[in-house]
Amino acid sequence: MDLLTVDTIDLHYGAAQALRGVSLTAAAGQVTCVMGRNGVGKTSLMRAIVGRHPVSAGTIRLNGEPIDRFAAYDRARGGIAFVPQGREIFPLLTVKENLETGFACLPRGAREIPDEVFELFPVLLQMLGRRGGDLSGGQQQQLAIGRALVTQPKVLVLDEPTEGIQPSIIKDIGRAIEFLRQKGTMAIVLVEQYFEFARDLCDRFAVMDRGQVVLAGTKAEMVEADVRRHLSV
Repeated sequence: MDLLTVDTIDLHYGAAQALRGVSLTAAAGQVTCVMGRNGVGKTSLMRAIVGRHPVSAGTIRLNGEPIDRFAAYDRARGGIAFVPQGREIFPLLTVKENLETGFACLPRGAREIPDEVFELFPVLLQMLGRRGGDLSGGQQQQLAIGRALVTQPKVLVLDEPTEGIQPSIIKDIGRAIEFLRQKGTMAIVLVEQYFEFARDLCDRFAVMDRGQVVLAGTKAEMVEADVRRHLSV
């Protein structure tokens, strides 16, 4: 079942149109990868999904219910979690406090850090009292993903989680995504420029160019040469 459906959305920044008739689906137990060069609209699509920027046309649905007019915090309460490009952790808060910011969209009785956050990223448990700004870039990325998981999401949106990250932590992030997919309860939307990482994880893919989806399908339908052509500069 598709938990998330993006149906022919447009998005504008003033007079500039960033998205043109973009459609996308994400199902529980699957990873949908969005690929493309810099500046083709990938982050704008993520901002539209999570409610950081309104769409100009089209519909976004969560579990079949339209959410495109909902504020970002209402989408978070409904089950959409976002790991933004650049991580956006709080540098002066401790790791524990950063994780606890995920409590904001949960009822009081559900406000706890799931054990699986520390099982996936053991370094976070070792550094609970350290300030977020003292962590390496890779550790901050793990913290940003952990914070998203605290919200107990139905849809996890990851915007370029491997950007600027050392290879060992990229492998950790890949294993975490694989684990979350295998649970079968969460839909994962992954924006990625690192083709091999995306190819190995994806169940579905969409390639963007100039604000539009130009290639899409299942992993079995992917023609690697066609995808790579849209990723090369």
